[in-house]
Amino acid sequence: MNWGGTASDIIIVTADAYVDHPSFGMAVIGRFLESQGFRVGIISQPTWDNAEPYKQLGEPNLFFGITGGNMDSLIYVFVVKTPTRLMVKLGKDLIDR
Repeated sequence: MNWGGTASDIIIVTADAYVDHPSFGMAVIGRFLESQGFRVGIISQPTWDNAEPYKQLGEPNLFFGITGGNMDSLIYVFVVKTPTRLMVKLGKDLIDR
């Protein structure tokens, strides 16, 4: 969004990709805050090892809001690690038999 050079009131940082659609939480929150008169900036999927993405929008007038995204990090760990471990364990058990 371009507010004529004025700073954002709120900057939301999210681990998810930003899609301006009601099925994405950041879009709903951003649009709701805008409807209340706030100027909202969203930083989507910033790199963790570089401060540049956070500097692009400048310092917000009110606050930074930070979210891990739509899915809880524990679910990511469970989904990513558990099936692999189970397959490896099952494969090893089958080979040993």
